[in-house]
Amino acid sequence: MNISNLFKEKKVVFSFEIFPPKKESKIDTIYNTLEELKGLSPDFISVTYGAGGSLTKNRTCEISSIVKNKYGIEPLAHLTCINSSKEDVTKILDDLKKEGVENILALRGDIPLDYKENSNFKYSSDLIKHIKERNDFNIVGACYPEGHLDSKSYEEDLLNLKRKQEFGATHVISQLFFDNKFFYDFLDKKDKYGVNIPIQAGIMPVINTKQINRIVSLCGAKIPDKFIKIMNKYEYNPEALRDAGIAYATEQIIDLISTGVDGIHLYTMNNPYVAKKISESISSIIHTINNCDKVVN
Repeated sequence: MNISNLFKEKKVVFSFEIFPPKKESKIDTIYNTLEELKGLSPDFISVTYGAGGSLTKNRTCEISSIVKNKYGIEPLAHLTCINSSKEDVTKILDDLKKEGVENILALRGDIPLDYKENSNFKYSSDLIKHIKERNDFNIVGACYPEGHLDSKSYEEDLLNLKRKQEFGATHVISQLFFDNKFFYDFLDKKDKYGVNIPIQAGIMPVINTKQINRIVSLCGAKIPDKFIKIMNKYEYNPEALRDAGIAYATEQIIDLISTGVDGIHLYTMNNPYVAKKISESISSIIHTINNCDKVVN
């Protein structure tokens, strides 16, 4: 199924992200996670490009196939390109097609320390253009409400987003953020650049201080004073911090849904407990919004 059609059928699309464990010995954990997530009825599940982007150790295709062919949930397979040749990408695309995977999230990926620039793919838009030429897949992109760390300016970031749309991306998923104001400002600004494809808000429930520190260092997301106070208050109470993180993310999501967001993409961190708690809290409002026309008619 082409997941771009979901945005024509529903007012709010709700999806999850999972990732392949880095250690081979822990691969069974992802299957246990999927067993628990399947009952939450997400519209699709994205599978990150595992093992640091290694072509030889990547499990994205395998897990995407299981998501679709065992659990009957549409997968969105991540694909990074910064350290790949066209031959590498073509092989992965062929493997995904064989497994019936129809949707790809095209990303540049993190630049490795030993990176040597190759001429095939410098930006995710290059990858989108390459995939589009095959016409085998629906292509999804990423966007950055607070701006990408490597962009020279916010304007450049929005121009890059417009390029992704022009090259074939049918919708985009946002980088995580903790203050909805950044997302709303981003929506206002992207309209001026002619970006009109659906945008899902990426939300990550923060359940421990180690996690939040790593996130900030990787993507530069700003932490609101409100959440800093929560972390300080429950720093030595892991269970309370977990519950507070779930409550904060739930509050973010309800606000976004209430203002007409196209969709919510929940970064589960392979934690089905967190996904379940949030899904239970928001399922009724999503159901009501998605079925309001049916009730009126």
